[in-house]
Amino acid sequence: MGLLPLSVQSATPRRSSAAAPALRSRRKFLRFFPGGFHDETYLDWERSYKWQVHLLWREALGRDTFRSLLRARRFPQIAALAVRVEQRSRHSMIFSFEKMALRDAVKSAAGAQAFAEGLYELLNGRGKLERRFERWVRVVAGLPRKQTRVLTWPLVTVFGFIAEPQTYIFLKPNVTRAAARAYGFDFRYESTPNWETYASLLEFARQVARDVRDLRPRDMIDLQSFIWVQGSDEYEE
Repeated sequence: MGLLPLSVQSATPRRSSAAAPALRSRRKFLRFFPGGFHDETYLDWERSYKWQVHLLWREALGRDTFRSLLRARRFPQIAALAVRVEQRSRHSMIFSFEKMALRDAVKSAAGAQAFAEGLYELLNGRGKLERRFERWVRVVAGLPRKQTRVLTWPLVTVFGFIAEPQTYIFLKPNVTRAAARAYGFDFRYESTPNWETYASLLEFARQVARDVRDLRPRDMIDLQSFIWVQGSDEYEE
């Protein structure tokens, strides 16, 4: 299950007055999706398309395939597959300028190699997630840049989220910050991608998982979707 304990509890957890913001967030989510994470509308609006992209990733760049392509030094193919899978999402998770920046960054042989090797190490490398994530940030920061910057939170976090949603979560800064304020969570945000901010987001997700465990969240897709509902203009009441 990765970093996230998603144990299912049959009873609703106890609440205190200190948890009022979290309770309001829970109620907001349930107003839109009365069946929680298994609500048919929730599956249609939030979960299913993200899960389908994950399945596409497993088919295109599952661990064994990824490793074989890497050993064959098929770096441009790896980069092209990663970009293509993300673009297959019904609702793209990164902005068009970020897509263009990434495509430009991996056009050169050096850029494609750095991206492919760095992403494989993030997903499948040894050692603690902190070390792997910090190395991945350095890789993205060092990719060739034409005009638009490549080092953004969505670009740094989208591929881990697609590939391994049990472990990695996706960060949209404005929405996540708004959600944390609404939830009463002290989110330690910095605009430049870094481990401390990402670790804080993982803790936010774990806190949400504990608070809504009776709704049976399955993975980071559910938790990211819950956070999205709290902070996105799409779910204004």
